[in-house]
Amino acid sequence: MLSSTFSRLTNPALITSIARRQALCAPVAARNLATMSNPTSLTKDPSRSSISGASSYLSNVSDFKIIESTLREGEQFANAFFTTEKKIEIAKALDDFGVEYLELTSPAASTQSYNDCRAIVDLNLNAKILTHVRCHMDDAKLAVQTGVDGLDVVIGTSSFLREFSHGKDMQYIIDTATEVIQYIKGEGLEVRFSSEDSFRSDIVDLLNLYRAVDKLGVNRVGIADTVGCASPDQVSELVRTLRGVVSCDIECHFHNDTGCAIANAFAALQNGATHVDTSVLGIGERNGIPSLGGFIARMYAVDKEYVKGKYNLSKLRDIENIVADAVGVSVPFNNPITGYCAFTHKAGIHAKAILNNPSTYEILRPEDFGMTRYVAIGHRLTGWNAVKNRVDQLGLPLTDADCKKITNKIKNLADIRPLSLDDVDKLLQRYDEAKTDDSHHAILESIDTPDQITQW
Repeated sequence: MLSSTFSRLTNPALITSIARRQALCAPVAARNLATMSNPTSLTKDPSRSSISGASSYLSNVSDFKIIESTLREGEQFANAFFTTEKKIEIAKALDDFGVEYLELTSPAASTQSYNDCRAIVDLNLNAKILTHVRCHMDDAKLAVQTGVDGLDVVIGTSSFLREFSHGKDMQYIIDTATEVIQYIKGEGLEVRFSSEDSFRSDIVDLLNLYRAVDKLGVNRVGIADTVGCASPDQVSELVRTLRGVVSCDIECHFHNDTGCAIANAFAALQNGATHVDTSVLGIGERNGIPSLGGFIARMYAVDKEYVKGKYNLSKLRDIENIVADAVGVSVPFNNPITGYCAFTHKAGIHAKAILNNPSTYEILRPEDFGMTRYVAIGHRLTGWNAVKNRVDQLGLPLTDADCKKITNKIKNLADIRPLSLDDVDKLLQRYDEAKTDDSHHAILESIDTPDQITQW
């Protein structure tokens, strides 16, 4: 639908506006092209891709802000119920991590939501406090009373939502948005205006709406993939076009129904977006939105020093544990950065390379996140280099030949079942002790099953 609606961009005033905005970007493009033409100006990093290509002159992958929505979008997760105390704990943890914004549930949602909003405002955190409200004067006035730093205003713009949700036409939306935005700005607060279901909205209606609110002086406009239908290509196209229409910042909110949320957030930043909504562990309505950890991993891989300089990365695991416990889930085994498999290496070829140079099979450095790598060795895919590394860790004076013999025994036993690290350590230590009376070969020959080692 999005591709077909883009062909309707025939409004002369709109085309002129886009051309003018893009012309303003030309000096930036020239600087980037000059940098790309001078290879010596690029810092080599073995952990970075050598085929990354030329960066867009619109790109903000090294200049973005996070709007952390665990306390708004996250409350819409099926299992979520946050007490005031838990909200305060989460807010403080996210502030310690360094997110720029915290987005809270609308004070109009309930009496407790209003009180919680005020309680978090009273913490005087470094992060700016926002609340998410409908495009309605009553909601806006109530939100202003809480003392927040800004309001995130939203209204549905797709034909689906206009027909089956609020039932209003585009002119009503523009008129109401004008009233609400002018009121919020009159109160001296930050304001973002977002469409809902942006990617199923008529593109001409959408851009005309954004032009109108941009002229009112909003801090940001927002696009929302409310049902998770967008692809990175569609996101790139819409954000790039929107960047040519508005002069304000652009915020993006992506749902993960089709698994593209983080990829879409990255595509948005590449094409001119400035702010991305996240939640801890990605919790939210249905399948949620970009996870804070997953988004950080993606951005770290692009500009490690920028991300390390902005955020307290070692705090990520604690934040995820707090939220996981609060909503009754476990941190997924394959969770970026903090999943228990994130820095676990198993295959023998991988293990050898990792032990020689971690960058061979790691794009993220675990120590930057307060994590450690683990080389699994008690399985049929193990290699003697991994076993030798464990021997060295235990301080045992075994030779390479010893390690190779033990490795063969481990592989044979692991065909029955995997050995625990404790099993492997017992085998290594018993073998080392047996070398004193030259009975080490007999030790290996006497073991037929892993259970024999476990019973030692």
